[in-house]
Amino acid sequence: MPAFTHTVGRSFSGGLRLDRYVAENLGLLSRSQIKARELTATVNGKKVKVSFQVKTGDALELFWKEAEPVNLVPENIPLDIIYEDERAVVVNKPRGMVVHPGAGNRRGTLANALYHRRLQRGRTPDCAGPHAECLNGEGLRPGIVHRLDKDTSGVMVAAYDDEALAFLADQFKSRKAKKKYVAIAGGVFREKKGRIETLIARDPKDRKRFTVAGQGRAAVTFYSVLKTWQKHSLVLLRPRTGRTHQLRVHMRHLGHPIVGDPVYGFPDPRFPQAGLMLHARSLEVILPGEKEERQPRIRLFKAPVPRHFLAMIRRLENGH
Repeated sequence: MPAFTHTVGRSFSGGLRLDRYVAENLGLLSRSQIKARELTATVNGKKVKVSFQVKTGDALELFWKEAEPVNLVPENIPLDIIYEDERAVVVNKPRGMVVHPGAGNRRGTLANALYHRRLQRGRTPDCAGPHAECLNGEGLRPGIVHRLDKDTSGVMVAAYDDEALAFLADQFKSRKAKKKYVAIAGGVFREKKGRIETLIARDPKDRKRFTVAGQGRAAVTFYSVLKTWQKHSLVLLRPRTGRTHQLRVHMRHLGHPIVGDPVYGFPDPRFPQAGLMLHARSLEVILPGEKEERQPRIRLFKAPVPRHFLAMIRRLENGH
C-alpha cells in the first residue's frame, strides 16, 4: 500500500477539504481515484475523514490502495533521455508525440515508450513497496508530472512511483519548478519584455479550446523578446502558472500567436506548412532522491532547440 507524508506549507490559504487538497494541491490522486482507491489519512497523528478541513502546518499521512493493472502496451519507441534514475526520468519529447494514452491515442505515446524502456532494463513492473514501479496503465500515467501538448517539443519530467510523483507534482503546484520555453511568434512586439496576467477558461463556443475570459483560472506568463525580424519574433516565455494551452492562449491574446498553431494562430503566408513553433527549453526541479538533503540540489535540465526550429530561424535570418 503506497504511503505519503506531507506538511502543509505557509503559502496555503486554508479552507479546503482534505480530498480536494490531495487532488488539487498535491496532484497525488484525482477525486475519483481517492474514492476508488480508498484513501485514508491521519492529520497530526489522528485519523480523519477526507472531509477534514486542512490548515497550514498540518502534518498529513496518506495511504491508499494500488491501482488495478490495465492494459498498457510496451512499445519500442526511441527516446531522447536527458536524465534517468530509479525514481524519475527527464526526456526531450519530440514534436508530434502524445504524452499518455487517451481516446484515439492508445499506442505510440510517451507512456508506452517508458514502459518498454523499463522492461528492457530488466525492471519488471512491481506494484508493492514504498517506491513501487507500477508501470502498467494507471500506475504509469499519473507518473506524468506535467504535460506538453502533442505538437510542443522539449524537456519534461516523469515519475516512476507514487511518492516521486507527489514530490515532483508539489513543486509544480507550489511554483518552485521553473520552466522556460522559446517560441517563434507572429509580428513585432511593442514592448521587449512584459507580464501577461489573465483569467483563462474553456471557450464556450468550442470546448476543445481555451480563451481569456472574465471568469476562470488565474494565469501568469512572463515574456522577453530575444530577436526580431520583419514580421516575426523569437520570444522567451516563462509561465508562472501551468494552465492548459496557457502560452498559446496568452500569445494570441497579445496579438502575436505562435507560428504554426492550428488552434490559436492565423495562416502565415511565409510558413504555411509550419508546425507549432513552441519548445520547452529548460526545467529547474529538485529530484525525488535528493529531497532528504539539508539543502536539496536544484537541477537544471535543458533540451536543445530542435532542427525544425533552427531551420525557420535560418530562413528568417536570410530573408527567405
